[in-house]
Amino acid sequence: MAPLKYLGFLLLNFLVCFIAVECGRDFYGILGVPRNANLHQIKKAYRRLAKELHPDKNTGDPDASSKFQDLGAAYEVLSDQDKREQYDRCGEECLKKDGMMNQGDPFASFFGDFGFPFGNQHDQQHETPKGANIVMDLWVTLEELYSGNFVEITRNKPVMKPAKGTRKCNCRQEVVTKSLGPGRFQMMQQTVCDECPNVKLVNEERTLEIEIEPGMVDGQETKFVAEGEPHVDGEPGDLILKIRTQTHNRFERRGDDLYTNMTISLQDALIGFSTEIDHLDGHKVTVSRDKVTPPGTKIRKKGEGMPNFENNNLHGFLIITFDVEFPKKALADEEKEAIKKLLSQDSNFKVYNGLQGF
Repeated sequence: MAPLKYLGFLLLNFLVCFIAVECGRDFYGILGVPRNANLHQIKKAYRRLAKELHPDKNTGDPDASSKFQDLGAAYEVLSDQDKREQYDRCGEECLKKDGMMNQGDPFASFFGDFGFPFGNQHDQQHETPKGANIVMDLWVTLEELYSGNFVEITRNKPVMKPAKGTRKCNCRQEVVTKSLGPGRFQMMQQTVCDECPNVKLVNEERTLEIEIEPGMVDGQETKFVAEGEPHVDGEPGDLILKIRTQTHNRFERRGDDLYTNMTISLQDALIGFSTEIDHLDGHKVTVSRDKVTPPGTKIRKKGEGMPNFENNNLHGFLIITFDVEFPKKALADEEKEAIKKLLSQDSNFKVYNGLQGF
């Protein structure tokens, strides 16, 4: 009976945990990922849904804020290994009891301080001064542009901190009137400033995370709002990262198409061949010919190019150009005669302007 009691105990614990999870929010369902999703899938789903569900883009939806809060809570838990394990064991209520739910804004590390592209920009005054933008190149591999990746960037950011004393701030030009006697006055402009608490700039190390999305193109920009140069009397500028593609040793990208060259032997060029190419994500692409392959022959493999940035389900072509490697050893007279007999081909010497395509 002991084994049966133990089995019943395990079943009871399972039911308790199942009920606890069901009573709380389904974080996997909110993010739309399976329960075995890895961290990359969780981050990708969060970034995509954050753009779709942000309240600034859904002003007509009264539930927009609550949906967005649910999304933030789901990302907070599932992106943290300890919280995720606790959630999988006994649900959201256990996390709350143990004080593991911070309800913080994940944008601070994922997108930067205010690093969501929508923001409340309509509430900002145009007169507010702003620090300079920082524009930097982000060099990425062709593999990252094919499959996607998350890259962490660490930088020292000047941050304003309180300091002793006061300073002149919010300086502006105002028109003042000066009396010059009965019925006479003069209007002039003068600079008027306020007294503000003094500040100092202190360098702080910041870690930002950028997603290299599949299909991104050279020169494409990602903006981290308020991560640029500070302004003592205004707002910080932005940090703008531009995608730059590293040179690849096997493939060249042109639009959504990939180009590569393959050298084959003269024997394979004459009788045909079958081989495989290792693609950017490791999968194999079969390349075969059952007929003669002259030098310069091109094969177009549909759907084996780069993913389209707007629709990752669409891929360009992989275009393979063949070079033929000829034997380096000298042929004996009998070998030459055997080749002539085998090919039965007359000599053909044609001179033409190849640059014009004739």
